[in-house]
Amino acid sequence: MDRLDYTKGIDKRVEGFNQLLRTEPHSISLLQIATSSRADVEQYQKYKEDVESAINRVNAEHGTDRWRPIHYRNESFSQAALARPYRAAHVGVVTPLRDGMNLVAKEYVAAQDPKDPGVLVLSRFAGAAEDFNENEALLVGPNLPEEIAAAISKATHMPLEERVTRWRSMMDKIESYTIHDWAADYVSELDKSRVTVPADQFHHLGLGWTNEAQVPLYRTDAETLTALRHTQDRLWVLPEPDSLT
Repeated sequence: MDRLDYTKGIDKRVEGFNQLLRTEPHSISLLQIATSSRADVEQYQKYKEDVESAINRVNAEHGTDRWRPIHYRNESFSQAALARPYRAAHVGVVTPLRDGMNLVAKEYVAAQDPKDPGVLVLSRFAGAAEDFNENEALLVGPNLPEEIAAAISKATHMPLEERVTRWRSMMDKIESYTIHDWAADYVSELDKSRVTVPADQFHHLGLGWTNEAQVPLYRTDAETLTALRHTQDRLWVLPEPDSLT
């Protein structure tokens, strides 16, 4: 499940799947849901064409009248609708070239059947790889189709006991670190970078205060306008401490 964006590495994933089918014919099907992204940009239109051409080549090479290797859906699905294919998939393949957290990886894990969970194949360059280690997800280089192929093959042959162990460890992390924990940590990190000047030492509007109680007060509108002009003047510099009043 990806946006049709070159950073998602869909083309490399399709090539990896192609390599897998050459060594293990008819072994597994791929459902690729790809929602359009920036469809009005020429480069994104070209990427969509390239991905669809690659999928057609794989289907032509490995498909039969009764079996299609890759099922491609270029449309949007609700999160509720995605839960069903997430749970049904024996392998979740999330292989962006570079990404933020990539919540699809965590959504896939959360949707699994605890008694018979699937295996997550995950790019080393997705943010989720910082949470899920090699004993949990199968980490791969997203630019290396041969690694993707090998990981999918390993996932499909993985014993139930190992699948449950890997899934349980990932699920424990998801359940113990919620969106509320993430937001609090994010704001805390932002706060560490704050640099302020005490309001009682610097009386220019917009600088030197961090909350309403510290906002400097001006006796007249003229003083307020003067201070405002200072904040908008790129050539104005902070006065020396001795000159502050």
